[in-house]
Amino acid sequence: MLPDSWQGVLGEELDAPYFKELTEFVEEERARGPVYPPREEVFAALDATPFDRVKVVVLGQDPYHGEGQGHGLCFSVRPGVRIPPSLRNVFKELRAELGHPIPDNGYLMPWAEQGVLLLNAVLTVRAGEPNSHKGKGWETFTDAVIRAVSARRDPAVFVLWGAYARKKLRLIDTDRHAVVEGPHPSPLSAKKFAGTRPFTAIDEALAAQGHAPVDWRIPALGA
Repeated sequence: MLPDSWQGVLGEELDAPYFKELTEFVEEERARGPVYPPREEVFAALDATPFDRVKVVVLGQDPYHGEGQGHGLCFSVRPGVRIPPSLRNVFKELRAELGHPIPDNGYLMPWAEQGVLLLNAVLTVRAGEPNSHKGKGWETFTDAVIRAVSARRDPAVFVLWGAYARKKLRLIDTDRHAVVEGPHPSPLSAKKFAGTRPFTAIDEALAAQGHAPVDWRIPALGA
């Protein structure tokens, strides 16, 4: 269910024909086999970061497709799940850039709770098949999310890592909002990502907007 804080700006999307077709498609997929994340976590990113609290938007592509990995926040995995390569590269950059130790887990909920919307362009995926729900309608919905944040009076910082995310630049009012672009932290482009200092750029942009910086540290399990 769409969280209350997003109903006013996205409620009409749920009544659109494309969304009804999308819902039917995802339910048919779930009837055939595992789909991630679980049904109750599809809108987890919107639930964790209310509309009026969004100050950073990080755009991912689609959920992790391994069992127990995807839980609705892009790049994030549940506590106790092995940290995926892309996220490990993000943590390496945080260590090099800000001196934060690499955490023992990849659970990014502390970021989401500070106003970092961790949004995938596609919100579901068939188990073991990346991009299997691409082009089924999720992109239309998440483009509406981006447009809604872009239309707000309160500015935000959009983080576009990689060519796929950078295509969303057209949806953002760059006169009002800041954009931090760079290579994707995946192993394929990790060397280009290293040293780009995105977190410093994000915090500097937040300061210019009158927002507090993000505490990028991830607590250790059991801390």
